Amino acid sequence: QYQLVESGGGLVHPGGSLRLSCATSGYILDRYAIGWFRRAPGQEREGVSCMDSSGGKTNYVPSVKGRFTISRDNAKNTVYLQMNNLKPEDTAVYYCAAYSDFRQCILLYDSEYRGQGTQVTVSS
Repeated sequence: QYQLVESGGGLVHPGGSLRLSCATSGYILDRYAIGWFRRAPGQEREGVSCMDSSGGKTNYVPSVKGRFTISRDNAKNTVYLQMNNLKPEDTAVYYCAAYSDFRQCILLYDSEYRGQGTQVTVSS
């Protein structure tokens, strides 16, 4: 019921694209904001994008705005992060997490509901 499972990471050249998936339950999608955050080696975690429980509000960190798009497929209970024009600085482990509300997602509160992460490596 509270499970989130990421997939879709991999190795891509600069300028390439990946689509990450976060599979969860309808219970989660109906009640929680979903966010993506990332952690690069030796760095603090960074919030990347958030979507509220209705799917109508989204937010992006400035460094990915215009390149990344968060979306959801209610029929599949899945949230996606489409990542285009990837840069080496996007290399990180990407996690999806569920938050009680949109504000908590934006402020990158700690969440007990998160996936195991998927590695994204951007390198030539």
